[in-house]
Amino acid sequence: MYIENDVERVLLTERQIKERVDDIARRISEQYKGSYPLFIAVLKGSFVFCSDLLRALDIPVQADFMSVSSYGESSVSSGRVKIMKDSDADVKGRDVVIVEDIIDTGNTLYALKNLLLQRGANSVKICALLDKVSRRTADISADYAGFEIEDEFVVGYGLDYAERYRNLPYIGVLKRSVYEK
Repeated sequence: MYIENDVERVLLTERQIKERVDDIARRISEQYKGSYPLFIAVLKGSFVFCSDLLRALDIPVQADFMSVSSYGESSVSSGRVKIMKDSDADVKGRDVVIVEDIIDTGNTLYALKNLLLQRGANSVKICALLDKVSRRTADISADYAGFEIEDEFVVGYGLDYAERYRNLPYIGVLKRSVYEK
């Protein structure tokens, strides 16, 4: 079965995504001109976005990765960050940009941002490709946002369902029949 058969419709085309990533990269490059920010990609969903974003920047950057969760075994966020893979970089005195695929409730990002600030980061900005503002429960927003989207289950361009669909070059809405089985 082709994975495209599970997609109800394309929400954002490959071209739309590229144009927005380039726009975000220009803005970040202007803001951090003359500095050396640390970009931390939140795994796994943001790796495609982060890769394209970093290649579009025209400033020197350091890149690292973290894998975090605030859900544990529950479907409701606890607000406490559980770190499965920590950053190898020292954030003390650094300007940090967290790169995330999508902001939903914001609970994990809120806790992660506070953790990095507690570790001594000079500043922490959030760069998210997708923003589901309607689902927000934490007091947090993206400093650099790609697209505000409705509350739909999306896949592609790094986003997955059951570790599938990350390799789609676009972002699509997954058919309900796939995830309500």
